[in-house]
Amino acid sequence: MHQKTKDRLPSFLQSLQQMGRDWSRQNTSAHEPHKPGHLDSQAKLLLLVNVLFITAGALSGTFVNVYLWKVKSQFAPIAWFTFTTHLVGALTFWVAGWYAKQGNKMNILRAGMAVSAIFYLVVLVIGPKAVSYAPLIGFIQGMAVGFFWLAFNVVYFEITGPDNRDRFNGWAGLLVSGGGMLAPWISGWLITRLPSNSGYSLIFGISLALFIVGVVISFFLKKRQSEGCYSWAFALRCLRDDPQWRFAAGALAGQGLREGLFGFIIGLMVYIATKSEMTLGNYWLITSAVGIVSYYLTSRWLTLRYRKWGMLVGAVIMSGVVALFFWQVSYSTLLIFGIAVSIAYPLFSVPMISTIFDLIGTNEESAQNRVEYVVLREFALDAGRIVGIVLFLVVTSISISPTTLNWLILSIGTGPIIAWLCMARLFRTESLEKKEG
Repeated sequence: MHQKTKDRLPSFLQSLQQMGRDWSRQNTSAHEPHKPGHLDSQAKLLLLVNVLFITAGALSGTFVNVYLWKVKSQFAPIAWFTFTTHLVGALTFWVAGWYAKQGNKMNILRAGMAVSAIFYLVVLVIGPKAVSYAPLIGFIQGMAVGFFWLAFNVVYFEITGPDNRDRFNGWAGLLVSGGGMLAPWISGWLITRLPSNSGYSLIFGISLALFIVGVVISFFLKKRQSEGCYSWAFALRCLRDDPQWRFAAGALAGQGLREGLFGFIIGLMVYIATKSEMTLGNYWLITSAVGIVSYYLTSRWLTLRYRKWGMLVGAVIMSGVVALFFWQVSYSTLLIFGIAVSIAYPLFSVPMISTIFDLIGTNEESAQNRVEYVVLREFALDAGRIVGIVLFLVVTSISISPTTLNWLILSIGTGPIIAWLCMARLFRTESLEKKEG
């Protein structure tokens, strides 16, 4: 890099940070009177950063697995890539929690987006050889998601409360579904229109650029620094001493059990059934459009009183619709599956996310340990995800017959029912009943 450019870069970043501080002061809650369900400027900015992160991931993330499959048509490299992502993600949460507690968690958020950009840069550089380095690129991806989601979840807790948390989650789901609707379709269109693998190179490059834009926008979020010392063994002590968090961790592990496998297997099944990236893009376009409507209705009508039963309906639909694959695995059945899950997932996830974060904010003492609780939450999710992927690797090393895969998918697909059974105990706790009253 030219020396003059080096000299200018720190001053540019300082100017950017000053702009962010000025903008934040002009848009504090003092100028925006709080109303029940109201989202202030910081919440809206966090939504924007979230949408950029998810959209960039949806643009290319859907097709990373297909890219690896086209190079080597085996499930194992993709499963190992996903396994490493979740394992490193959990460890990154744990280690980054210390910095988030001692320093500026906004730097952790930016690091997540910056490392995501590095991930796509690495994939661009090594090209088809990526399949030989699946655990390595999974390591980079795990660091990226660990950094980003740790900071995001802590800041999300700080700027929302029980009165507007469902609304934030509903809007987040709505906007993310919009990005998830358009991004894969655009990617599929580009991949099928451009020769060889140049379409993949283009979409990976676009994702890299979006992550950089996200880093710039993050400078307009207020600096947020936590108090107190970070407790490295907090998660173990909490699970040992707090029965509510044992049920919460069980619910999160049940959710993760399904997510670990379904996060990559469904898109691959669509591609294997159709052999078309464009059709895969259309699949996500349709299912995400349905998800937008479902998130919108959920954010408007699902109140504290109906969290328990809304989540049950979502869990039953998500688990039961897997039975379709015993009849036939085709684009039609996969599309029916995707539409059903898109309707049900907001009913399942919005109550669960809101209730877990309400539990973190039960009292002032627990809120002070919000970083540790967010780490515990991610540990539980990733534990479930890792178990699901390990089961998949073990079973497919023995047999990859359609019947075996269907039973495996059905078994792991019951994770939402496990999650609801655990959450039902939380919905009955005295503290949450008081909030409902």
